[in-house]
Amino acid sequence: MMEPSSGEPWFVYMLQCRSGRVYTGVTPVLDHRIKAHQIGKGALFTRLDPPQRLLAVKLFPNKREAMKIERQVKGVRTERKLTLARIWSEQHPVDQATQERLALA
Repeated sequence: MMEPSSGEPWFVYMLQCRSGRVYTGVTPVLDHRIKAHQIGKGALFTRLDPPQRLLAVKLFPNKREAMKIERQVKGVRTERKLTLARIWSEQHPVDQATQERLALA
């Protein structure tokens, strides 16, 4: 698979994991990345603490912007991540068909 150019849109997403912790990641292709987490091929974090639910997704104009936001989100406590996830899910709701397709549990 070709590496996406830096000008393509990228997603920042948050997953609720089994322990209650929130995993934050970035990807240009959300479906593929969620599937990787589902089968244990995602990040070490989610292999050790499997994701249970997609909390929020937000699209950014390019990889650089997405990674900048990902770093900021990863730097805050779980409570703040949950608040941000609620805000994002209100501002950028994931439609029912996508929620079902990306179902983690």
